[in-house]
Amino acid sequence: MSLGTDFFLEIAAIMNVIKTKGVTKVYNPDTIPVYALAGVDLEIGQGEFTAIVGPSGSGKTTLLNIIGGLDQPTDGYIEVGGQDISKLSDNELINFRKENIGFVFQSYNLIPVLTAKENVEFVMLLQKRSKEERESRTKELLEAVGLGDKLNNRPSELSGGQQQRVAVARALAPKPSFILADEPTANLDSTSTKNLLDIMARLNKEENITFVFSTHDQRVIDRARRVITLVDGKIDTDIQQ
Repeated sequence: MSLGTDFFLEIAAIMNVIKTKGVTKVYNPDTIPVYALAGVDLEIGQGEFTAIVGPSGSGKTTLLNIIGGLDQPTDGYIEVGGQDISKLSDNELINFRKENIGFVFQSYNLIPVLTAKENVEFVMLLQKRSKEERESRTKELLEAVGLGDKLNNRPSELSGGQQQRVAVARALAPKPSFILADEPTANLDSTSTKNLLDIMARLNKEENITFVFSTHDQRVIDRARRVITLVDGKIDTDIQQ
């Protein structure tokens, strides 16, 4: 009896890409402590398409930043791709992010003096990929997000939706295990949002890339296959989907 691709994708999905235990983030601990996160236990498997939701101040962005190694928890354990990232030095953490994590930010964070092509190539340049590989993958990704004719345009020459699609291509360029997207549709109109989510959903399905969104956008929530709700820095287990 032969086992098909779907079987192996299901097995892969069981593997946890992200695991947190008791993750807490406290600001101003010595004066008036503010708990951005208060003991978050979370497991996200390979290939999930997950939205982290909640009201403003609930801890969504803080949790995403800690998962991505952009911030450190005050307390708790976090494992990403089988690696306890709290034990990594600053340089090790930079290299880990570069090789494993793609980021998509609300504000795009494109380098304004670089073209779309150069923005997508940038991380691969840091990875010391060959010129041939960089150019081939950049062209492939920009075509995949519908911007094959915009390679030489700078961010100022692109619409908001086009800039966000460049940001998605850039996030995918280093072939990460997963992508963290912080309010990726906040500045986009309905058409741009639909196009962007279609691209992400297709890449999630075809390449089994794990997507984790921080969002309050109902359009994103409707497309997610799993929704995790944060309230006052804690996961609300009563309303998980």
